Amino acid sequence: MAVLNLAVQKRRDFLINELVKFGYFKTIEGKQLYELTLSELEHIHITVKCKFGKQMQEDE
Repeated sequence: MAVLNLAVQKRRDFLINELVKFGYFKTIEGKQLYELTLSELEHIHITVKCKFGKQMQEDE
C-alpha cells in the first residue's frame, strides 16, 4: 500500500508543478492545488492543456 501512496503523491506533485507552470494556482472555488484529489488535478490538467493547445492553434 505504501508503494501506491508514493506513486499517487508523485503524480499529484507532477500535476501541481505542471499547472503552476501554466499559471494555474487555485480553482474557481478558491481551493489551493494541494487540497485537490488526484482525479481533480488530472481533470484540471487536461482542461488547462487543451485550452493552451487551442490558443497556440489560434495564434498560428
